[in-house]
Amino acid sequence: MKILSLNCGSSSLKYSVFDVEKNTPSCSGIVERIGIAGSFLNYEALGKEKITINRECPTHKEAIKLVIEALTDKSNGVLKNINEIAAVGHRVVHGGEKFTKSVIIDNEVLNTFKEIADLAPLHNPPNIMGIEAAMELLPKVKHMAIMDTAWHQTMPSYSYTYALPHIWYSKYGIRRYGFHGTSFLYVAKRAAVLLGKDPFKTNLIIAHIGNGASINAVKNGCSMDTSMGFTPLEGLVMGTRAGDHDPAIGLYVMQKENKTAKEIDSILNKKSGILGITERYTDRRDVEIEAEKGDERCQLAIEIEGYRIKKYIGAYAAALGGVDAVVFTAGVGEKGCITREKALEGLEFLGIKLDKEKNNISKTRNAETEISAHDSKVKIFVIPTDEEKVFVEDVIGLMNGNYDVHTKFTYSFQKPSYLNLIRESAIKKELSEKPKLASVIARPPVADKKI
Repeated sequence: MKILSLNCGSSSLKYSVFDVEKNTPSCSGIVERIGIAGSFLNYEALGKEKITINRECPTHKEAIKLVIEALTDKSNGVLKNINEIAAVGHRVVHGGEKFTKSVIIDNEVLNTFKEIADLAPLHNPPNIMGIEAAMELLPKVKHMAIMDTAWHQTMPSYSYTYALPHIWYSKYGIRRYGFHGTSFLYVAKRAAVLLGKDPFKTNLIIAHIGNGASINAVKNGCSMDTSMGFTPLEGLVMGTRAGDHDPAIGLYVMQKENKTAKEIDSILNKKSGILGITERYTDRRDVEIEAEKGDERCQLAIEIEGYRIKKYIGAYAAALGGVDAVVFTAGVGEKGCITREKALEGLEFLGIKLDKEKNNISKTRNAETEISAHDSKVKIFVIPTDEEKVFVEDVIGLMNGNYDVHTKFTYSFQKPSYLNLIRESAIKKELSEKPKLASVIARPPVADKKI
């Protein structure tokens, strides 16, 4: 039995195939720059060379077709045909208060997703597109939705309630929901392993920094607060989203330029953030290259993003009352040493001390690394996220009827002995090319034990 995971982000599509009988991933990859010139697919199968396919993908529908083509390729594919897929797990960003955990998709569930799609305008539409395209290609298998908002259901009311008319909450469900939940779940469990601690006795600050970005305060293994709110617009500076700003600004510009609410919404979600500051770029790699050349807007974008993350780390350290580790994950979090340094500099008074050399070495998406100084009271980890692994285990749990919320459900990656075989294979190759990586790789401090 093989399970396909599809994770449609705003400009990317992560995918993986998991072989349940062998209890191992068969392949994984990502389609990047969807809707942006220069789209490409990276594909890596266990025991095979990594390949890249360059092809323009204007929407997620073309991206999914490209994934299916790669999976069934006679030379490099892992499927004889698409009928080998027994179930599909889909990331769904926003479940509102309708869905508090992963769920089997039927027409009623799909229609509900469409009804609340405007809560996450950059994400729910591609999520839905992915679901519909996959259901069309695989009509005889079960499709499950893994909810991004489920992880944050443990937030206390004083954390998720806005100081707005309460009737807006009771009538429209306006409250803080939080996102990137599947990523935070995986990273929180792995951080506890690296610390050698019970996950439910662990306090963490996790920064998921990609095109979309959010930060999460985790108290005793559960989400306590997070930067994204009612929609994924609030919080950190993102690729095209503004994050925190005075809410009166939109109203002011509406009056000044006679813009509609829909136009302002589009500007805040699609033309702000890094793109708004630089007026040219969304990809942090492009920003860093131009900043190095002296581009002042790009230099400013780097400073603003790092400063925003730093403010949240300070606020969440105060809210938690003690932090075991600060963790970076997702594309920029895993490889963006400049962003990490900007976010952490000057936090020694909180016991957070970065080793700059280790930070510069840690540029991999295949290994868990530690970049804290030897005398840092708070550990600093870079943990590559693996949302697809969460998808797979939720899907299996739903198929077997034993799935539940994470406080009542144990994942395989909570064990110190857990290995992602594809990543283990990839890091061996990286180490042969960049031997210094070995000096920052983090390993669990204790032998495997029941948690």
